[in-house]
Amino acid sequence: MQVYNFNAGPAALPKPVMLKAQEEFVNYHGSGIGIIEESHRAKPFDEVIQAAEANVRKILNVPENYAVLFLQGGASLQFAMAPMNLMVPGKKVGVANTGVWAKKAMKEIKIQKGEVDLIYDGEANGYTAIEGIKDWKIDQDLAYMHICSNNTIYGTEYFEYPETGNVPLVADMSSDIMSHRLDVSKFGMIFAGAQKNIGPAGLTLVILRKDLAERAPETVPTMLKYTTHIEGKSLFNTPPTFGIYILRLVTDWMLENGGLEAMEKTDIAKAELLYDYIDNSGFYRGTAAKGSRSRMNVTFRLPTEDQEKAFVAFAKEQGLLGLKGHRAVGGCRASIYNAVPLEGVQRLIEVMEAFRKQA
Repeated sequence: MQVYNFNAGPAALPKPVMLKAQEEFVNYHGSGIGIIEESHRAKPFDEVIQAAEANVRKILNVPENYAVLFLQGGASLQFAMAPMNLMVPGKKVGVANTGVWAKKAMKEIKIQKGEVDLIYDGEANGYTAIEGIKDWKIDQDLAYMHICSNNTIYGTEYFEYPETGNVPLVADMSSDIMSHRLDVSKFGMIFAGAQKNIGPAGLTLVILRKDLAERAPETVPTMLKYTTHIEGKSLFNTPPTFGIYILRLVTDWMLENGGLEAMEKTDIAKAELLYDYIDNSGFYRGTAAKGSRSRMNVTFRLPTEDQEKAFVAFAKEQGLLGLKGHRAVGGCRASIYNAVPLEGVQRLIEVMEAFRKQA
């Protein structure tokens, strides 16, 4: 039976990547040991991390004045590191509240004694839409502006970004990084936990305009300063070596399969196919508003919670994993990241239709 993984994170990885990692696991390039055992200072791993950075720069067209860092601690640590390093005395931090992850970022800003300027609050619509982006009023005296570009819980995503002028835009892109084209130069910083769309849990990708790193006060601990990791080329301490290796394989796979343009095209096709089925089923109901619907995390409900539980169990029996919604909101969720093939979405629709007919 073909199994498809719709988990929100840790999530599906491309099958060719998994097979390549399996092939090399105990004997990397004839070394007699696996890359997971190799020293992070050794030549084999140096080639891996340099290739990983080169791939990220090529796929996202990262300008030279930006650092590409491979860190740990997930997006959650970046919620704290960003204000530690980027806040400016006497200046507020702008935040667009689109749900749980933006609220967590706000909490960390306040812990660092920062004052939040709430630019947008989606609580009024239950975080089902991201509204009026062109009309957001962004004070040019802000230290920076924080957004979460895709919300895995509520199934919403930005399809345009706020114009912030001279204010650095900081984006948590954990769940839609490398799923669509974007202009990195419009951002001061992008960060992403790798475990959703580009690699395994334990690795965090940070893309940061180098001049912003110089803002950090001397009171920031060494390990939590971006300058530490820029100067150390992500090797100040032992990095998550196996995670970086997998990200290198994932980005190799992306480049071999048409790069960002091809990923975006397929992701649009998958999302449209699934949303069209949901909208026309007369049984399933999407929870995010049209215009804000995530291409990565498709959230939906059934007529009753009992039917939702039954559907998740039924789908699991058919080899479809991870369709239970986040505990904060319930319902169902299909995470259809880059690694989930179009065939997986087609199979999901077949199973959804089979369940509808028997319900």
